[in-house]
Amino acid sequence: MTPCLLCWYQRILMFPLALILGMATFSEDRRGAVYALPLAVGGALLAGYHTALVAGWVPPWWIPCGTGPSCGDQSLAILAGIQLPWLSLGAFVAVVLLLLAFLRKTSS
Repeated sequence: MTPCLLCWYQRILMFPLALILGMATFSEDRRGAVYALPLAVGGALLAGYHTALVAGWVPPWWIPCGTGPSCGDQSLAILAGIQLPWLSLGAFVAVVLLLLAFLRKTSS
């Protein structure tokens, strides 16, 4: 299945998180969380918008996809009907919450 435009953007924001947070973990560097937080927040916002598109809460003229797969028509569902944008939103929100908890813990 070919990913839509918004799926590509979510991947662009998610994949660097693995590198940044992995390197920060091995070097025990707090700055990795600071660098990763904007990517995670941007990904959560984008995934939230994509989730709204799939749920039909956004008017059709707001759909940014041109040629290729439609961003509002997700035909792939896993785990009893959970759409991929919802999973992406959950992953980004979990990363944001964990980063905020880590930053709060290390700042005291």
